[in-house]
Amino acid sequence: MVDQVHARQYAKFEPPERLLLGPGPSPVDKRVLAAMSAPVLGHLDPAFLSCMEDIREMLRYVFETNNRATLPVSGTGSAGMEAAVVNAIEPGDEAVVCISGYFGERMLEMVDRAGGKPTVVRSEWGKPVELREIEAAVRSTRPRALAIVHAETSTGVLQNLEGLASLAQDSGALLIVDAVTSLGTHPVAADRNGIDICFSCTQKGIGAPPGLAPITFSERAVDRVTARRTKVQSWYLDVTAIRRYWGQERAYHHTAPISMNYGLREALRLLSEEGLEARWRRHKLNHRAFVAGVEAMGLQMLVAPEHRLWALNAVRVPNGVDDARIRNRLLESGIEIGGGLGPLKGQIWRIGLMGFGSTRENVLLLLDSLQRALAAEGHSCPPGREAAEAVYRHSELPQRPQPH
Repeated sequence: MVDQVHARQYAKFEPPERLLLGPGPSPVDKRVLAAMSAPVLGHLDPAFLSCMEDIREMLRYVFETNNRATLPVSGTGSAGMEAAVVNAIEPGDEAVVCISGYFGERMLEMVDRAGGKPTVVRSEWGKPVELREIEAAVRSTRPRALAIVHAETSTGVLQNLEGLASLAQDSGALLIVDAVTSLGTHPVAADRNGIDICFSCTQKGIGAPPGLAPITFSERAVDRVTARRTKVQSWYLDVTAIRRYWGQERAYHHTAPISMNYGLREALRLLSEEGLEARWRRHKLNHRAFVAGVEAMGLQMLVAPEHRLWALNAVRVPNGVDDARIRNRLLESGIEIGGGLGPLKGQIWRIGLMGFGSTRENVLLLLDSLQRALAAEGHSCPPGREAAEAVYRHSELPQRPQPH
């Protein structure tokens, strides 16, 4: 049997071309892919250490922070979430966890596994968590952490962070923010918003492949971690050890994914060339045009206008339409979008216009393709292109750097 396995010949894997307009990953620029094909260096090679410094500097720019403890964790966005939780929470610590969707639930699970004692504040999926309810929860306990999702990928809700920093600081809690879908697409303003620990991923607004989790710790958070009574529950995600590798000591911790860091550096370089504010404007404009087109087609958005993400659009599936059949039709034409999770399964499409996927061309292509897919399933609707183009005619679309 073993000989038969070894004798088998495998064809070269050639993945199909897809336009990734789901909740992530997002499209990757050719410059990023080219950077990842560069020669692999040792993880302590002086040339690679220089690459690491560039990454740290550009991540501070994207997070809008001066935090020294800013680096990419080797792992996906969930590794960033877990790093935030296990460093901030010791067994027995009370924590307030705000939940407005699937990823708030994941953060709650991690707090529980870390031995924390959570007080949960929930909102209906598709709506943000109310500040007054967060205040009541914080005052009813003595939390060591206040955790919230800035951009809920499962619903398309953007959470207002105003007032949370003072609330956390007055109670002695660290403010932990999930910026997985907002970093690089919305202002995160880690310093201005008083965020103590903020984490994200590489495969959404930043526009690199999945595999790294940018994270930043304030000095207040670093002090809290270094003063822990117990060891961080995860050896691999202990920031006191990881930052010694990413800092001046260069102390060996683990073998960093070299090529992934090349890709992250190039994606951040593209972002810096475009400019952070220009990137925000681009995402906002393409979101507005897409929503105008969707609504002209007679479709409805899940989230109220004032709480919508620009990067992730939750569109209600019309009555009588099979969610999966529409997604499959789009996939057959080379376009990927996402379906709903949890209580929204089968009820919404999650459409990502993020990173290098947030373009006028993609908006118009998707609106046309969605109209054709709906018609093929017996749900005729007006076209959305004209309404989207009207938005563009009255706005100047910031252009991203062209791929090389």
